[in-house]
Amino acid sequence: MIMKSKLFVLVLSLFVFAAAANAQGGGQGGPPRRTIEERVKAIDEKFADFKLDKDKSAQVDSIFTNYYKATDKLREEAMAGGGQPDFQAMREKMTPLITERDDKLKKVLTEDQFKKWKDEIEPSMRPQRRQGGGGNN
Repeated sequence: MIMKSKLFVLVLSLFVFAAAANAQGGGQGGPPRRTIEERVKAIDEKFADFKLDKDKSAQVDSIFTNYYKATDKLREEAMAGGGQPDFQAMREKMTPLITERDDKLKKVLTEDQFKKWKDEIEPSMRPQRRQGGGGNN
């Protein structure tokens, strides 16, 4: 009887572990990347406090749509070679895209709005890295 309950607990534990791993995007791929439209919508939600008129809102959407298309293209090029992408080279290619995006945003947003974008909103939009894992501690 005790053996059956131990086996049951073991099987149940494995099932729970597998379900938890799957819910976290499990395995190598993780959760699928959001579409450009989904990412622009997230920006719109973050910019809601700015109460932009339709024209400025459309300009912001256009700026981010173009930015996300360019960054996705860079990612695809980096991954196309197979193996590990060169993140340093990718970062160097991203910098001008970020600068261009920010220069365009400065023309649409007020100085206070742009400051809030750089200080509060932009950092909150960055993907969070997982803590822990098998690093070199």
